[in-house]
Amino acid sequence: MVLLLQREEFSQEAKWLGEKDEKKVEEEVMKYTIKDSVFTSLFKEKKYLIQLYKAIHPEDTEATEEDLQDVTVSNVLVNDIYNDIGFRIGSTLLILMESQSTWTSNIIFRALMYLVQTYREYFRETKQDIYNSKKLRMPKPEVYVIYVGDRKATPEEILFSKEFFCGDEVCLDLKVKMVYDGKEGDIISQYVVFTKVCNEQVKIYGRTRKAIKETIRICKDRNVLKEYLERKEQEVLSMLMELYDQEEVMRSYVESEKYDAAKETAKRFLKIGKLSIEEVAAGSGLTVEEVEELAGM
Repeated sequence: MVLLLQREEFSQEAKWLGEKDEKKVEEEVMKYTIKDSVFTSLFKEKKYLIQLYKAIHPEDTEATEEDLQDVTVSNVLVNDIYNDIGFRIGSTLLILMESQSTWTSNIIFRALMYLVQTYREYFRETKQDIYNSKKLRMPKPEVYVIYVGDRKATPEEILFSKEFFCGDEVCLDLKVKMVYDGKEGDIISQYVVFTKVCNEQVKIYGRTRKAIKETIRICKDRNVLKEYLERKEQEVLSMLMELYDQEEVMRSYVESEKYDAAKETAKRFLKIGKLSIEEVAAGSGLTVEEVEELAGM
């Protein structure tokens, strides 16, 4: 009976260890992505940003690059949270936009933080006091997510109240408009095609320089972000290779942490002395030889 309980405890600890490492991979390794780096780099340039704006507001035929003002949020709160793109059109419209390859409802709450911080900056810029009795003036907000991952359900929008409070009426709500592929040939559709080509080449060549070069070559041949890629080819190559290197370093770190934690778990159960070498190895993910070495055999 004692042995059974210890084995169950070992199994639970091994399961917890796996979940912990999986969470680390998701939160740390996936912090950087190819798509996000190109997204932010591309739309830092007003010639592409105005195309992005007109792709979501084709009715506005008078807006020019000069009407755009960058209001991208950086270093919000204490965890260096920042959004991909934030911009104003004159003084009437505020647009926040994110690129996502993994579906998460949490983007709504992050967008809420971005929105609050952006308005704070706007009030500071326009010298408006939120504690004053005078009613605040502010541009109308719009929040978008360009989603480039695989997903069967493609809602046109997601709501804070629906995602987090089952659609109940709450004192605060936020609507995020979802964009999936744009219209053929516009800057959004080109960006989405770029991400798909990139994913295809990574499947073939892995996260390598070859995959990046092939992505750039194919996209230029297809007239996808061609002018940007021709002008910034070396910069894009260097930028993406740096991201690959960061991901590899983080993966190595996670594997090292996982191995060290597995060793500590195995040591503890070896000390109890109720499990065989094979059982400790099977439960910890270590090899029999590694467990034997820990046991001093």
